[in-house]
Amino acid sequence: MDLSGYLLAWRTTALPDREVIDALVHPAHAGPSSALAAALADWPGGHYWSDEPDGRHLVLTRPIGRRRRNAWAVHLLLLAATLFTTTFVGAVLLGAIPFDPNPLALLLGTYPFPRDFIHAWAKGLPFSAPLLAILLCHELGHYVTARRYQLDVSLPFFIPAPVVPWSIGTMGAFIRLRTVVSDRRQLLDVGAAGPIAGLLVALPVLVIGFALSHPAGGPASLHGMVLGLDDGQAVLGDSLLTFALRHLVRGSAPALVLHPVAFAGWLGVFVTMLNLLPISQLDGGHILYSAVPRWHRRTALGFWALIVALGVYWRGWLLWGGLVLLLSRGRLGHPPVLDVHRPLPRSRRVLAWTALILFLITFTPIPFRL
Repeated sequence: MDLSGYLLAWRTTALPDREVIDALVHPAHAGPSSALAAALADWPGGHYWSDEPDGRHLVLTRPIGRRRRNAWAVHLLLLAATLFTTTFVGAVLLGAIPFDPNPLALLLGTYPFPRDFIHAWAKGLPFSAPLLAILLCHELGHYVTARRYQLDVSLPFFIPAPVVPWSIGTMGAFIRLRTVVSDRRQLLDVGAAGPIAGLLVALPVLVIGFALSHPAGGPASLHGMVLGLDDGQAVLGDSLLTFALRHLVRGSAPALVLHPVAFAGWLGVFVTMLNLLPISQLDGGHILYSAVPRWHRRTALGFWALIVALGVYWRGWLLWGGLVLLLSRGRLGHPPVLDVHRPLPRSRRVLAWTALILFLITFTPIPFRL
């Protein structure tokens, strides 16, 4: 499809997986004209209008070469393994499978499995199904948005976790972006799509879960959300969002014993918050770099220092800070996009502020207390 008749000038950048064409549209076809709109409908790729003041800058992308195939067997195997481990944890939470505090019990063959294991294991699905749905929608938000921009991206990889005390059966999921991002608009859209998609699923899960939960007995000093375990209780921390939803659904009950569905919803909100931390190549890091590329390194360093300092109150923050540092190879900033100078549209600045608000209302300073 040749669009040269509608353009005054253009610059083509060839990447391994696609071409990116920065074009200046002829004044007669700005807007666009009906003829250009029809031609763009047949364009074998994506396009969007840049935010230059004259309104005539068009960005076109089209794939070149053959895309890498996804290893479907690997993705499905990891998903199945994660379904098994998270359902196992859900069954333990419901008491269908006994809790064993020995982290090596499974390896040593001493775990007290019930006789009808499959039936007992399946009782954990009310926990695993909504949790995996939240994680899947989060990653599909990234995936669909990346594909809309013709970016080479993998399907989601789920990460199963060993079934040991205090494990939730998974370490989350991720997708691999196998190409450079063209500009800050693309990076912002891809980075924000995941948390927003995941949160849209986590919210109804949390509301349903709160409705299924019941008030806690015991000492009057017990407050908040309680996770009942065979060897004691864990109190989950509140964010502004979980606090508001809990009081909306359950009123002023001082303490609530969470149903596994509610715990899955709480984890969905918590995972959203972790991903929105404006550090390195977390989703929040993508958003921060897109919004303020000049200030992203200092801001990322400040937030990293904040979560390390919060490790005084919850040691998990120290683990998370160390993990982020390890995965980023010590670089808390963000790698550059292909064209950092292309302006960010006003609508995307609103999206960046929306992501910041979501981070603030989901932030949980002390997630767990034993």
